[in-house]
Amino acid sequence: MDKVRKFIWFPTPYYSILLWLVWQILHDFSRGHMVLGAVFAIVIPWIVAPLSEKEPVAKKPLKVLTYVFRLLFDIVVSNYDVAKRVLQSNSSLKPAFIAVPLAINEPLPLTIFTSSVSLTPGTVSVELSDNRQWLYVHVLHLEDEQQLINLIKDRYEAPLKEIFGC
Repeated sequence: MDKVRKFIWFPTPYYSILLWLVWQILHDFSRGHMVLGAVFAIVIPWIVAPLSEKEPVAKKPLKVLTYVFRLLFDIVVSNYDVAKRVLQSNSSLKPAFIAVPLAINEPLPLTIFTSSVSLTPGTVSVELSDNRQWLYVHVLHLEDEQQLINLIKDRYEAPLKEIFGC
């Protein structure tokens, strides 16, 4: 983050609007609370802005839509698969832990990646290695470890690398 930040009225305008709206929802819509909410919406971002890190921006926003639809599709398909497996005998399940090697290490894309893995039923992101080189995932049913690792990397990690340019 830049050590020298230019003085601007709204360093984070969307957060200022959101803060003001939340203040209004939590209090009555009197003139005094509208002014007090506006003061807080201006002052709090001034105080907090130097503490925040610059987050990466999606370099390919249309790919974000593709990613979201792919994830939603995978969630629906995985829900069906997990429901089918749970209704069968538990003896047919092969739960396991796998280690997925990571090619991304920036905080935001990594958070989205680990959340995507956890949102997909049948897999849960358990732990991230200290050096951010491995993601440990618990799998409800594992047939082929390498095939699953390749699937996770191709469907989630590769698009995120492309979206964020990392």
